[in-house]
Amino acid sequence: MHDGLGISQRKIRFITVILQVFSSYRYCFSDGGGAADKIRLIPQDFFAELCEQIIQHLNHKIPGVNTAELCQRIQTSGVEINIGDLAKIANILSFLFSTAARNNLSTDELVTTLGSAGSTLPKHAVQVIRHVWNEQGKAIAVSEDARSMATVGQFVDLKWKLGVAMSSDTCRSLKYPYVTVTLTVADPSGQITDKSFEMTIPQFKNFFRQFKEMASVLETV
Repeated sequence: MHDGLGISQRKIRFITVILQVFSSYRYCFSDGGGAADKIRLIPQDFFAELCEQIIQHLNHKIPGVNTAELCQRIQTSGVEINIGDLAKIANILSFLFSTAARNNLSTDELVTTLGSAGSTLPKHAVQVIRHVWNEQGKAIAVSEDARSMATVGQFVDLKWKLGVAMSSDTCRSLKYPYVTVTLTVADPSGQITDKSFEMTIPQFKNFFRQFKEMASVLETV
């Protein structure tokens, strides 16, 4: 059990951090608006899904937050928001939850200090934050120390497809085969991105051979 002074100190630290975060992101959005303004645009069900993905990522249940896919669905629903702004909101929320975990804030303390910080979050956002923190906040606190050690990204998926270049500026009938590889990775902050590149057939065969060599080595471990 924490004494009153301890709780007060944690609240002060948390309020200071949240004020800094909302201030630093104030003019980083595409239209110069603030974080609360952008969050206000997001329907409650999509905001809840975003928070759930962030919580799951902090709990090491998923490799990252798929902001690209979520942004596309939000746009399809008629809300105008770009992926860059949604990614910044995800980073703010991730920092909010992880900082609250490090300060061992209860649900009521989190909601109260958000109000004290003058973050002007919309009511539906506060309700969602209250719900997800009440349900899964303790688990984040347990895993936060391990997460703080992560400094590299995480592999999510690999896809490839074979293509044929039919022509070029210098050759009208090229018919040159190539392989397009798409790597899906989650960076240390939890953002999921796709990295695509092309390889010649010999390059792809060498790429495949190296994977076979790694698999052979792993079998001996």
